[in-house]
Amino acid sequence: MAVLRYLDLALAVLALPIFLLTGLPLGGWLAGAGVYALQRGIALAAARRARASGDARTTVALMAGSMIGRGWLAALTIFAVGAAAGSKVGLSAAVLFIALFTVYFTMQMILRPFEKENPRP
Repeated sequence: MAVLRYLDLALAVLALPIFLLTGLPLGGWLAGAGVYALQRGIALAAARRARASGDARTTVALMAGSMIGRGWLAALTIFAVGAAAGSKVGLSAAVLFIALFTVYFTMQMILRPFEKENPRP
C-alpha cells in the first residue's frame, strides 16, 4: 500500500528520463515536478496541523486555505515559467503537473477505504 501512496512521486522521477530521451525541455520537468513536490509538501503540513488542532473551524480553514493556495501556487508558477521560458516549457510543466496530480488523486480514492482511523494525507 505504501508504494501506491507515493506512486505520483515515483512517476515524477520516472518522467525525468522520458524528458531527456524525447527532447522535452528540462525546465518543464523542473517546474512541473518542483511545484508539484512543493504543493504536496504544503498539503502534508496543513493536514498535520489540521489533525493536531482538534478544532473543526481550524481544520476547515487550514484545509480549504491550503487547497486554494496550492492551486494558485501551481497555476501561477506554471504560467510564469511558460511566460518566461517559452510555451513548450510551460506546456510540458503543466502536462506533467496534471499527470502527477491525477495519479495522486486516483490513488487517494483507491486507498481511502483501507485507511485506519488516523489517515495520512
